[in-house]
Amino acid sequence: MDHALELARQSRGLVVVVTGAGISAESGIPTFRGEEGYWVVDSRHYRPEEMATNAAFQRMPREVWRWYLYRRAVCQAAPVNDGHRALVSLEASLGDDFVLATQNVDGLHLRAGQSAARTYEVHGNIDFMRCAAACTTELFALPTDSPALAKDDPLDESFFSALRCPVCSGPSRPHVLWFDEYYDEKLYRFESSLRASAEANLLLTIGTSGATNLPSQMVSMAARRGIAIIDINPADNPFAQIARQSGGAHVESGAGAALPALATAIIDARAAEPA
Repeated sequence: MDHALELARQSRGLVVVVTGAGISAESGIPTFRGEEGYWVVDSRHYRPEEMATNAAFQRMPREVWRWYLYRRAVCQAAPVNDGHRALVSLEASLGDDFVLATQNVDGLHLRAGQSAARTYEVHGNIDFMRCAAACTTELFALPTDSPALAKDDPLDESFFSALRCPVCSGPSRPHVLWFDEYYDEKLYRFESSLRASAEANLLLTIGTSGATNLPSQMVSMAARRGIAIIDINPADNPFAQIARQSGGAHVESGAGAALPALATAIIDARAAEPA
């Protein structure tokens, strides 16, 4: 931790933060890759990697929506944690010298107080829907009467029928990046995230193991540029290895325990700089 704190104090310019499922797990949100992630349709068990696809949505849109509304209920019941609050404080201090790219679709960063302008939800946000036919890329908040489904609850037919695009009245879909889809700028801030990594002076990776493409590109770019990388994760992982190899640090800890001290180190060091 000492090395990480020193790197934090030495940082200047843009701080880019990449968060993954680990920070949400500290709020009680399961990763949905264990037993709790399986979904039963007509006695068949589907893995998350099968449900979270456009192909599944085309075959069984009602079941995919039911799965996402269940997941949303779990996310909405989860509280923000000390890791989220530390990042809010860091953004409040750094302003435009802060960017957060999150893989999490639970909306917890925004609920904690992070600004939408500096928060790149690179896999989407479960609180929003958009046109399934892509008549527009505009996002629409889910209806205020969206049900908080338990896992075995049915999805009311009248509510499912009301999940329509407000522009063309066609079917809507959850605003998430599915496994059989690609990043783009308009919906998922792909180019913006890479540009932030290309301009960063310090990169923090929190609770992510590098299993998805865009965060991996961001970390690889930062390593090639030789900037400081701090990985916060209770377990060793590819990002931790890259951080150590490039002269950065791996903090073997959860976000709630490590981030407040790191954020304070950055904030205090910036405040001490000559005006």
